[in-house]
Amino acid sequence: MMEQLSFFAVPSPCIGVCQSDSRGYCMGCLRSRDERFNWMSYSELQKQDVIRLCSQRKRRRQYAIHKAKQLELQTQQTSQALPLDFEAKTTLENEDVDLTDFSLD
Repeated sequence: MMEQLSFFAVPSPCIGVCQSDSRGYCMGCLRSRDERFNWMSYSELQKQDVIRLCSQRKRRRQYAIHKAKQLELQTQQTSQALPLDFEAKTTLENEDVDLTDFSLD
C-alpha cells in the first residue's frame, strides 16, 4: 500500500488524563497501552490509523453511555407508573386466603 504524503506531523491525542479503564484503554485519549508506548516510533500512517481507532472507540463509549441513560430513564418511568400501594397489593395477592367458611348460598 502506498503511503500518502502528509505535510504536518500527526499530533498525539493525549489530553493528560492518563488512567486505564477496565479494558486497558486510556480514559483520556482511548489509546491502548501499546499505542501509547509506541506512538513515537509509529509512521504518520500508523498514527492516523490509531487516531481513527480512537475515534471509533469514543463513538462506542458515547453510545454505551447513551444506552445506559435510556435504560435508567425507562426504569425510573416504570417505577413511577406503579401505584403507591403496589407493595401492599402484591403482598395481599400472594397470601393464601382461607376459604373454609365460604359458601355460594
